[in-house]
Amino acid sequence: MALPYRGRLAPSPTGYLHEGHARTFWTAQERAEAAGGILVLRNEDLDPSRSRGPFVEAMLEDLRWFGLRWQEGPDCGGPHAPYSQSQRRDFYRAGFARLRREGRVYPCFCSRQDVLRALQAPHAGEEEPVYPGSCRPSARQAEQAGARPPSWRFLVTDGEVIEFEDGCRGPQRFVAGRDFGDFVVWRHDDVPSYQLAVVLDDAAMRISEVVRGEDLLLSTARQLLLYRALGLDAPAFYHCLLLTDQAGRRLAKREDAWSLRALRGQGLAPERIRRQWPGNADCAAHGSSRCSDA
Repeated sequence: MALPYRGRLAPSPTGYLHEGHARTFWTAQERAEAAGGILVLRNEDLDPSRSRGPFVEAMLEDLRWFGLRWQEGPDCGGPHAPYSQSQRRDFYRAGFARLRREGRVYPCFCSRQDVLRALQAPHAGEEEPVYPGSCRPSARQAEQAGARPPSWRFLVTDGEVIEFEDGCRGPQRFVAGRDFGDFVVWRHDDVPSYQLAVVLDDAAMRISEVVRGEDLLLSTARQLLLYRALGLDAPAFYHCLLLTDQAGRRLAKREDAWSLRALRGQGLAPERIRRQWPGNADCAAHGSSRCSDA
């Protein structure tokens, strides 16, 4: 018997949502509705230095204005509460403790800049270089211990192949140690990484399919290793093509002109915005999707 469909919207309140977010979230809603399933809203306010309360309120307002509806979330509750990551730290700590007990992670004393990137979902062109293994278990750890609190990296098996079938992009194949290296799961400032938090949350909230941007395909490979290490069932994945501007650049929160707030201020209706989107039929071509002129 097939499990009931459960999808999710997982915005981060680090700025105003833009049209690219809206298109991915709309796809998630369409797929949940087509399956007669549930849509969960999760507030990914994990980053204490960048998440802001006003952005949370703006996020909820903009999502509702655009026509998005969810059945579980921080504003309406549900059986898997809390739905804000800032309130789930004990849950993440328990998952991290299991990885430590089973020897799947090791302390890393590399630069703060490298570690800080681990908290955020990476984007196209922003992936960190493959970690060279500088702090893999060795005598060097004893020398470095005490210098400052370490971050903790998941130890991958070099040469291991990670394969999965993506609902939009088709067959995917990545090789650990070549496409990505040991990755951070816990930061030196005592904050869980994006990779660990979303794996634990999606499993706990019984998400059956993760719909998100194609810039996160490599993150999915990392996360599949975490699902297995934690003894969790992985969901299906559907990575949407990115919405870009007329110059072919990926939309970003720092570009206010593309924010839902700005589009709303221009008097544009959500229906008009959606009509200008290319359809997801272009998934099969694995091409880029560009916005039309507003």
